[in-house]
Amino acid sequence: MYNKDSSILSAYLFKYVYIFILSSPLLTSCVSTKQITYFQGDTTNVVQLPYLAPTISKIRNGDILAITVSSLNKESNDILNFPNINGLTMTSFPGLTSGQKEQPLGVIVDEKGFVELAFVGKIKIIDLTLEQAADIIRTEINKYLKEPSVNVRFLNHKFSVLGEVNKPAVYNLLDDNTTLPEALSMAGDITIYGQKQRVVVIREKNGQREMTHLNLLSREIFNSPYYYIQTGDLIYVEPSSAKATHNDRAIQLIPIISGITTTLILLLTFFKK
Repeated sequence: MYNKDSSILSAYLFKYVYIFILSSPLLTSCVSTKQITYFQGDTTNVVQLPYLAPTISKIRNGDILAITVSSLNKESNDILNFPNINGLTMTSFPGLTSGQKEQPLGVIVDEKGFVELAFVGKIKIIDLTLEQAADIIRTEINKYLKEPSVNVRFLNHKFSVLGEVNKPAVYNLLDDNTTLPEALSMAGDITIYGQKQRVVVIREKNGQREMTHLNLLSREIFNSPYYYIQTGDLIYVEPSSAKATHNDRAIQLIPIISGITTTLILLLTFFKK
């Protein structure tokens, strides 16, 4: 008799506890799609967005460059490309997710704006774009090699993404055409607790840091000077109040669930006697 009653009681108690636990997340307030949809505006017509040209990066003191030379002389190519082929083993390197993590040695731009290459010695390339630097280096190497091809890329350009994103990290900035939406995509997009209308970008400009708030819910982001990422940018996605509410609710539910569990155990013990 008691065993049967206790089994029925146990089933009811487990049922209500289970329903309570499952329904607790539903107690949060509903969120309108206007709070989460990117680039809101007229969706009935094709909208022509203004063209915004990115800022072209120029070489600065302390930059690390990958200078790749190709010519008909394989031995000379190997010597000139040594800094790109050989690397330093690092504990971590932005942009690499698996395998051995190495950073190419590269060529460092010294304090006076020179780089030093095999055969040609020092070449001044400070305040030049990558394309301009490649032209100058090609002219110098052409004195020693026949029809060389030169490519120059930055190795130390990077940006950081923090806050309410799925993969906060430091990422390589591969070119000047990387946009803010692309940067957030690399970081796994904004989480459900991130405020798309409160995205902070901190940028160093002329020796000073400036900070701005951007609204990704509006198409005005396409007109912003911060639409294109620059080296050293720090992107921070602010959390919404819903996250704090969620965390508080989880903490509040712990003693409630614990109390229900304790009561259930006591009742089961009582009815088994």
